[in-house]
Amino acid sequence: MYKLCFALICLVFSAPAIAQTNTFTQQDSNSGGGSIIIATSGAEEAEGDVYFEEAEKNEKMGDLNDALTLFGKAAFEYNNSGNYSRYGISLLRLSNVHYLLEHYTEAEQVVLNVALKTYSRYGNRSGQMASYSQLGKIYLAANKLTQSMWFYTQQGILARQVNNNTSYIDSILGLVQVKIRKKEYTMAIKDINRAEVFAKNSRISQFKGQIKQARTTIAEKKRVM
Repeated sequence: MYKLCFALICLVFSAPAIAQTNTFTQQDSNSGGGSIIIATSGAEEAEGDVYFEEAEKNEKMGDLNDALTLFGKAAFEYNNSGNYSRYGISLLRLSNVHYLLEHYTEAEQVVLNVALKTYSRYGNRSGQMASYSQLGKIYLAANKLTQSMWFYTQQGILARQVNNNTSYIDSILGLVQVKIRKKEYTMAIKDINRAEVFAKNSRISQFKGQIKQARTTIAEKKRVM
């Protein structure tokens, strides 16, 4: 059933996204924001907000199938209203619920065939980086390590281009997880050290837990070798 729903959602989403001709202005912050300002239909956007809020509530409560449906409805309304920023965010959240349900093919297709193409079409670089990160995570979970490494690398390249230090560190730590899965522990440790130094120099503290956990994971795996 969820595969049928997914196919219908993608069919509905992709056609309007290509057909839309709304005029918009892109604004990039120094961190590569790529925020989009467009004329939107208030009623449809408000409906999208209602669906999105309900989807978040259902996701938090563990009602993932309901969250899946509601994020899809939110994305549909945002697309109709021309709010492509919220449209993309809804698609990424939709993909993440598929990921949580271990629907890796569906999670991949929502990002690769809809969200990433939409963000790329309108030059939203923050959305592109988020899409690359999500794809890296999905492919890692699916044990498609070459693809995972490629998308984390693309995230890092774009992050450096737009000086987004947070996304750059996130990409390095994604690569660390791939290298741990490949048992390339020496290379993984080098990346952890690089991420830690970069985070310290950038005064970014949010990755301390991930860095600590990665070190612990490597130490544990080395002990059982």
